[in-house]
Amino acid sequence: MKKALPVQVTADERKDLEKWIRSQTIEKRLSMRAHIILLASEGKESKEIASTLHTREATISKWRNRFIADRLIGLQDTPRTGKPREYTQDDETRILNVLDKKPPKGYASWSGGLMADHLKDISKDYVWRILNKHGIELQRRHSWCVSTDPEFSKKSADIVALYLNPPENAIVLCVDEKPAIQALERAQGWLKLPNGKAITGYNHEYKRHGITTLFAALQVATGMVKTQQFNRRRRREFLAFMNDVVADYGQSEIHVILDNLSTHKPKNDKWLTRHKNVKFHYTPTHASWLNQIEIWFSILSRQALKSKSFSSKEQLVQAIIDFEKAYNKKASPFEWKKTVVFQKKLRGKINYAN
Repeated sequence: MKKALPVQVTADERKDLEKWIRSQTIEKRLSMRAHIILLASEGKESKEIASTLHTREATISKWRNRFIADRLIGLQDTPRTGKPREYTQDDETRILNVLDKKPPKGYASWSGGLMADHLKDISKDYVWRILNKHGIELQRRHSWCVSTDPEFSKKSADIVALYLNPPENAIVLCVDEKPAIQALERAQGWLKLPNGKAITGYNHEYKRHGITTLFAALQVATGMVKTQQFNRRRRREFLAFMNDVVADYGQSEIHVILDNLSTHKPKNDKWLTRHKNVKFHYTPTHASWLNQIEIWFSILSRQALKSKSFSSKEQLVQAIIDFEKAYNKKASPFEWKKTVVFQKKLRGKINYAN
């Protein structure tokens, strides 16, 4: 049998090898290789070292020879070339170019599988890898509402000015309706799962118990909300609600922000003539987001209506009343941060954004 070459270690190398052995953070395989070299430097044969360290002789011989040839660097792992790359930059470009084409007949949009089938020589997994790399989500869709109001700038500036710099001693109100709120009765309770855990929720089936139409007015300065509910949403109900709202402020100057619903104008001129202290300010068309009452409607839906079951219309009406009272106890004004409402170009069209 061929005799193993002797291993000689310098003082500096011994110091480093012993440090590897004592280290609590170094990789275990490096610590074992250091043991091999130190034992070999004591003149021990590979068979004896293998028995001591409970490993194969071939492993001992490998690291002895690597150390003799390259010293401490030889104990490190050699770089691996890895699996040969299957795809090129051209393949990535082909994948992205597919997105500019129409999907196959019968399909409304592309999917990873459809793209792979179309390309034929690229796997579905690689298609998804490229899409993820570029942050492309095939099923996500963006939508927007473009205001074509020629007086957008003038109207939006008027409303933003009321939020940020209202007339002295004037009341600013945001008014709108939330029509056809349904009283839905759902089966609710606990559901025990096979693993022993229990979840709470409600059945997808429901019964309808009528609808209510909610009128609401938000006082911008305080965040307080006043509501009233009706069976219908007509000019008659709107003016009845406005009579109730303005009565709370006497002869104070009142500015009311409204959308362009037909019940809000223009036949209300007679009503405005009788209430000379009230002025209506209309949002631009398709720009209801400028009206702060829409924020409160969203809060109402999430916190009081979305996950609740109502066995009658009366329960729904009372739930809205109860939420209004609870909300007003801790109401605070919304912070309007946008000081500029500008026009933004979107693929050749005008998009109005705040």
